[in-house]
Amino acid sequence: MALASLYDESSKLVYAIALRLLGQAADAEEVTLDVYAQVWRTAATYRSERGSVTAWLTTLARSRALDRARSRVSRARFEEPMMEVTEMKAEADEASPEMKTAAAQRRRHVLSALATLSPEQREAVQLAFFSDLTHSELAEKLQQPLGTVKTRIRLGMMKLREQLEHLS
Repeated sequence: MALASLYDESSKLVYAIALRLLGQAADAEEVTLDVYAQVWRTAATYRSERGSVTAWLTTLARSRALDRARSRVSRARFEEPMMEVTEMKAEADEASPEMKTAAAQRRRHVLSALATLSPEQREAVQLAFFSDLTHSELAEKLQQPLGTVKTRIRLGMMKLREQLEHLS
């Protein structure tokens, strides 16, 4: 109940800070959820002598938003090389012109479906597929909570399945 009250009283401020720093509503929403998940996990570490609850939440929101902004930069480094690897692998494995054409069409469909995912979902799905890391290792690499990474992968795969159903 206390967390619900705190959320009701302060979530607009946390969201506004995240939105101002990130400029995207989806990212701001995720940061807001991350902040309150952290509050839930670490509430015992809050010290009133160090500042008000509002100051603590503001610091957490700013920190999480900056982490998210930094991850965008590192994500951009991973996205292009992974796309190149997929294209090269598909081309190298095919033999006949008909098979190359079919593979190119499938690749276009997959890339188009990947483009419909949020950047966070796309990164998580691509890393899960290409990096051979466990979910825990992915969470550590992305510096995100394990539950967030699992949810992004699950939702991303569900959306991809929906987008690519017609190919099977």
